[in-house]
Amino acid sequence: MDVKKAIQERRAYRSLDPVEIGDDLIQDLSECAQLFCSCFNNQPWQYVFVRDADMLKKMHDALSTGNEWARAASMIIAVFSKPDLDCMIKGRNYYLFDTGMATAAIILRATELGLVAHPIAGYSPRKTKEILGIPDDMEVIALVIIGKHSDTLSTVLSEKQIQAEKERPERKPLQDFVHMDRYKEKT
Repeated sequence: MDVKKAIQERRAYRSLDPVEIGDDLIQDLSECAQLFCSCFNNQPWQYVFVRDADMLKKMHDALSTGNEWARAASMIIAVFSKPDLDCMIKGRNYYLFDTGMATAAIILRATELGLVAHPIAGYSPRKTKEILGIPDDMEVIALVIIGKHSDTLSTVLSEKQIQAEKERPERKPLQDFVHMDRYKEKT
């Protein structure tokens, strides 16, 4: 699968079936992040790959209401970093951008391998840090929920989530975010 096909096939599915998570998969996904670009090659990203059943169960306590579907995850990847791990040039902080790009590489590789890699913001960073032993000075940026897409709809999904399972949510038209030569206010 080429990159564009992985981008086109990537979906934030919430109906998940279990999938075997071996060391080789974690190694593969980690290497994709490792090779991604970052400011001065600082590689500011940090990940905890959670696959142990007991640890996954503990992570359920960190999930926000509406993300009960993520309890079916075979793995949860905690994504974190902090500003001083990356460039700060003239007031511009790069750690979030660089960590986001490396995480996108993980998500696209997982998609290529036939997995669902669904990043979420619906979690408690404080509880995530406590459960996983992440230092206080780190910022938990996202959780990525990993599983295999199920053809059977999860029973915990809301109507809106069910609709998003059946049909890709509408994307903004290009003219809403693409500007040529100069920014122009959209009307």
